[in-house]
Amino acid sequence: MLSDVAAAAERIGPYVRRTPIMRVEVDGKPLVLKLEQLQLTGSFKVRGALNALLGVDSRPSRVVTASGGNHGLAVATAASLLGIPATVYTPESVPEAKARRIEAAGAKLIRHGTRYAEAAAAAMEVPDALYVPAYDHPLVVAGQGTCAAEAVADAPSVDTLVVAVGGGGLAAGTMLGAGGRHVVAVEPHGCQALHDALAAGRPVDSEVSGITASALGATRVGEVPFAILRAATSVLVSDQEILAARDRLWEDFRLAVEPAGAVPFAAWLAGLVPGDLPCLVLCGANTEFHFG
Repeated sequence: MLSDVAAAAERIGPYVRRTPIMRVEVDGKPLVLKLEQLQLTGSFKVRGALNALLGVDSRPSRVVTASGGNHGLAVATAASLLGIPATVYTPESVPEAKARRIEAAGAKLIRHGTRYAEAAAAAMEVPDALYVPAYDHPLVVAGQGTCAAEAVADAPSVDTLVVAVGGGGLAAGTMLGAGGRHVVAVEPHGCQALHDALAAGRPVDSEVSGITASALGATRVGEVPFAILRAATSVLVSDQEILAARDRLWEDFRLAVEPAGAVPFAAWLAGLVPGDLPCLVLCGANTEFHFG
């Protein structure tokens, strides 16, 4: 509910950045870009992590989570801000850029298994710790919804919001925070848990592959997000389209994002986004950049 997003915004407001919007024109058409890659930790994930820690009845003495990278960094940072010890489980394939940042934020990093699901299973067995899900929790979803709420408050004429989907937390939060506006949920071919769930009518296991696997590689969309996302429009883009969109964001606007952050722009460039004034959420920038 929108009231849950408003409550989340009040809780996390003292800690997160209100990221800016950028009004641009591409191929003669207007766009609004929500620059969430400028958020603390380089992605939207810290919003949900903070709301999950601040929204419980009593502050935990210890937190644990599992992540492909961005959520782990968010939990590590949120825990550090609140003075809570944190442990983050990741797949062994976690990108070094993300692993390094998780440890720099003060969390204990444990690499476990080849896929996110294996890391999550190990993390949930840790005793005497609050497990913070990456996406399948109402407090996490409401926290992520504050990104969309900011965007539509700053650009009320926006009629469509476009977001990348992994496990569904950001997309579901966007549905709650969008004020009734149309939401387009975009996934890469090979990381399409929501698309497969909508086709099946329920969350199902999906294969994970491709350049965005570390950020969007959920094997199954969350039950909480799926219940909200039934009304969303689901579209797919290719890895090639994502890389072209990422490069164009840099060439045209000097905006540096990781491949997952370029997924909404890839969908727009492919003509998959309706509306007169869409807002694209550039959700993250946690990768290695080499300029020269």
